[in-house]
Amino acid sequence: MNTLEIRNLSKTYTNGVKALDSISLSVGNGMFGLLGPNGAGKSTLMRTIATLQEPDQGQVFFQKIDIHKNPQSLRRQLGYLPQDFGVYPKISAYQLLDHFAVLKGVINKKDRQEQVSALLQQTNLYEKRKKAVGTFSGGMRQRFGIAQALLGNPKLIIVDEPTAGLDPEERNRFHNLLSEIGENVVVVLSTHIVEDVSDLCPEMAILSGGRIVLKGQPNKLMDSLRGRIWYKKVPKDVLSDYREAFQVISTRLFAGQTLIHIVADTKPEPGFEPLQPGLEDVYFSVLTGAWSGEEVPAVC
Repeated sequence: MNTLEIRNLSKTYTNGVKALDSISLSVGNGMFGLLGPNGAGKSTLMRTIATLQEPDQGQVFFQKIDIHKNPQSLRRQLGYLPQDFGVYPKISAYQLLDHFAVLKGVINKKDRQEQVSALLQQTNLYEKRKKAVGTFSGGMRQRFGIAQALLGNPKLIIVDEPTAGLDPEERNRFHNLLSEIGENVVVVLSTHIVEDVSDLCPEMAILSGGRIVLKGQPNKLMDSLRGRIWYKKVPKDVLSDYREAFQVISTRLFAGQTLIHIVADTKPEPGFEPLQPGLEDVYFSVLTGAWSGEEVPAVC
């Protein structure tokens, strides 16, 4: 059983921005979703876990080893797909993945050839292996990115905003790929896209303002709001009135009108209908300060 332990992690940049504020998490094997808006501190946390920067305070342990005291121990077991994944654009996919394999310590040529070919097959890129990576679509580049992250059979895999900018077909393909990684490694998926977490992750946490504000299982968190989410279509010009009168957690345009979701223990007024809560309702109720569901420890 692999375990990632994060204890009281804090990071403040030189411009005074406190990106992480006493983060503590315990993550075991499987997919773990870290959900939060842009600027919440997700990428800072991912870079810190990947030993690309050191925290101001706190510790991170993987397999009970302090990774910032012994970074090479983690790097030998780490697969990392950052938010901005750069490539050498004129090199073929096979050549570049082979180059990355050497950097990951896969020195034996036969082993390297077998691993590179297998990963290109797994990511559905084998037929494009001779094409320059610079010619790949966004989805193909992301699949190549996860291929390089899987080199060397890592025990900890970090993917940061992996589906941002992908079309629905590529997003589904990428989800299927992530779900195939298996249950024998720790996979941390950092994203601001709620569906990524609801589709893939049995455990999750919400990060906001550099702090973990909620942690739990998506299904249990959604159950905590059962019977308390209501929706109604309202004219746009009265939206401000509803915001003043009720706990509006989200709005979106629908057929020329505004569809609002609110949190309330009973039916607020005629015209509101009950709604089966989704993970998006959990997310927005936490970010808007309306969360009063089941008490789920933020640190566990």
